[in-house]
Amino acid sequence: MEQVPKAATTKGPAELFTGDVWFDTLYRGTAPSRTRLNAVHFAPGARTFWHTHGLGQTLHVTEGTALVVTRAGDVAVLWPGDTVWCPPGEEHWHGAAPDSFMEHLGMMDNADDPTTSTTWLEHVTDDDYLA
Repeated sequence: MEQVPKAATTKGPAELFTGDVWFDTLYRGTAPSRTRLNAVHFAPGARTFWHTHGLGQTLHVTEGTALVVTRAGDVAVLWPGDTVWCPPGEEHWHGAAPDSFMEHLGMMDNADDPTTSTTWLEHVTDDDYLA
C-alpha cells in the first residue's frame, strides 16, 4: 500500500477553459495503470473548450449543476450523484450552469501516447454555451 501525496490545486489555463476553473489531481496512475482522476471546480458559467479523449472520459457530478454538450447537439444537465460517459473521440465540452458553481470528478485512462489522450479544440462561444 502507498498513500498518494496530495497535489497542489491548479488553475485551469485560459487556453483550455472559459471562466474560473480549478482542479485537484486526486490520482495519476503509474504504469501499468493509465488512470487519472481530477476533482474539477467550475465557477458559474465556466466551461472547457471543445475536446475529445482518446480512451473516453467519465464525469461524476458532486456539487451544483453541470452541462455536458456534444458536437452532435446532445445536452445533458446533471446534478450531484449523476454520472455521464463520453466515449472515445466524441467532441464535447462540460461546465457549470450560468447560476451555479459546479464540481465534478473527471476520470479517464490516458492513452499510451500522451498527445492522443486529450485533443483540445476551439473555444466554446457564448452563443454555443447559451444554446
